[in-house]
Amino acid sequence: MNVLIFLKNKSTSILYGGTERVIWYLGKELNKMGHSVTFLVNEGSYCDFAKVIIYNPNLSLESQIPEYIDIVHINDDYFTEEISKPLVVTIHGNTENSSLHPNSIFVSKNHASRYNSDNFVHNGLDWDAYKKPDLASRRDSFHFLGNAAWKVKNVKGAINIIKKSKTEKLAVMGGTRWHPNTFTVNNRISFLGMVDDTKKAEVMSKSKGLLFPVTWHEPFGLAITESLFYGCPVFGSTFGSLPELVSKDVGFLSSSEDELVDAISNSENFSKEKCSSYAVEEFNSKKMAIRYLEKYETVLNKKSLIKR
Repeated sequence: MNVLIFLKNKSTSILYGGTERVIWYLGKELNKMGHSVTFLVNEGSYCDFAKVIIYNPNLSLESQIPEYIDIVHINDDYFTEEISKPLVVTIHGNTENSSLHPNSIFVSKNHASRYNSDNFVHNGLDWDAYKKPDLASRRDSFHFLGNAAWKVKNVKGAINIIKKSKTEKLAVMGGTRWHPNTFTVNNRISFLGMVDDTKKAEVMSKSKGLLFPVTWHEPFGLAITESLFYGCPVFGSTFGSLPELVSKDVGFLSSSEDELVDAISNSENFSKEKCSSYAVEEFNSKKMAIRYLEKYETVLNKKSLIKR
């Protein structure tokens, strides 16, 4: 099968790249399965396993799709253009687009249900590309991972949980101390800014758990699966996909800060091995690619993915 993957961004990202990372690993898995992958992405992209076409925003998408392509995989929450090739559209965020394509695919069951759909594929990662977790390492603090300046990620909630605890510490990855949504002078809170994969692995390998008290309906949350991979249980709110991804065996969810404070005091009750194996088994890129292939086949057989 000849698959074109379209994304209005670079195909790789060093310091950030939730969607970019997922799509890269999807293409890599499809290639390993014997499919031909072409990325249609922004200038500055490269790929060592697939052909890359640089997207020109001044031209129609239709005109930039090679004739040999069998199916087009769009990654654009606001895609509305008509094209003649068979296509699927992955919706990665909480879009306000009222004209979603019938072949839209969401990234969690909860995400899909909020758009009156039952069509979803969980994000998966290539865990072989990550530094191997040291599950025997000493754990001395908790961590927050995400765009801390974004109010709905609720780093302030994570900070409050730590402040209410007696001695716990928090390392914030993805933000600085001086932003209005993150500011604190508490010396038990450290801010690491934007971090690369090496630093992220180092911090999570020493973390007791992820604090993730988001105040919006999180579509998926790669911070959750990456943290679990490194043996970190998840302590978060009950919004969006969290109840779907975080079982009682690998974390604790509550809308109460006080309950979360109590929960983190017992973080050692969670098995680091169980957290890691759960991430590897349930949220890997091969499983994701197989599920997308099922969607591709449905569309190629001239069937719609729309909920009936």
